[in-house]
Amino acid sequence: MCQSKCDHSVLYQRTDTGMILLVVYVDDIVIIGSNMSRISSLKSFLNSHFQTKDLGPLKYFLGIEVLRSKKGILLTRRKYVLNLLKETRKLGATPNSFPMIYNPLLDADGSIPFKNLVDAAKSKPFENPKRYRRLIGKLNYLIVTRPDITYPVSVPSQFMVLPTIRQWEALEHVLYYLKGSPGCEILYKNHNHTDIESFCNVDHGGSKATRKSTTGYYVFVGGNLISWRSKK
Repeated sequence: MCQSKCDHSVLYQRTDTGMILLVVYVDDIVIIGSNMSRISSLKSFLNSHFQTKDLGPLKYFLGIEVLRSKKGILLTRRKYVLNLLKETRKLGATPNSFPMIYNPLLDADGSIPFKNLVDAAKSKPFENPKRYRRLIGKLNYLIVTRPDITYPVSVPSQFMVLPTIRQWEALEHVLYYLKGSPGCEILYKNHNHTDIESFCNVDHGGSKATRKSTTGYYVFVGGNLISWRSKK
């Protein structure tokens, strides 16, 4: 007996001999499974109906580099990060060891009185909002494999319409952090269990302007991280 389900670009088939996962993005296909004979049969079937090319073991997909080692499978986007640093002219910048500096005025949106002239100056509108939004988009795309920058990017993402100089500096700080860790990767390996674990936290009214809270969670399956989010 087997089951099959198609959900947008993902199709999986489960049989007594294991599961096969087929991921499709435009004209790129990734086939994952533990039964090589069934994978070969699936590739032959696809090739008989469509013009396909077998590129062998997965090495690169949607900007994500897949590396294999004795520890397991590593997902990294070092090349993407280096290209981003080059595009933003941050390759020669001094790296930071942490992705964000806490500042209650960062998400204040002008509703908190300024204590000094420096705070007032940094709360002025950023001169190039289009550049700001473009960088936000590139960093959000990077979050797919970099959970460590999820929150530092989510805060400036709330001010896409009229960003300030302070919020732009927060994005630059993320770039300085990436400069110090361009090849940071996610490791997937066999932990000899399939337990589902989740961890969450909340700052309880952390926004000084709106008094809203920010929540965050991580979900692990079999000891491997599969989902994460930070939301105000």
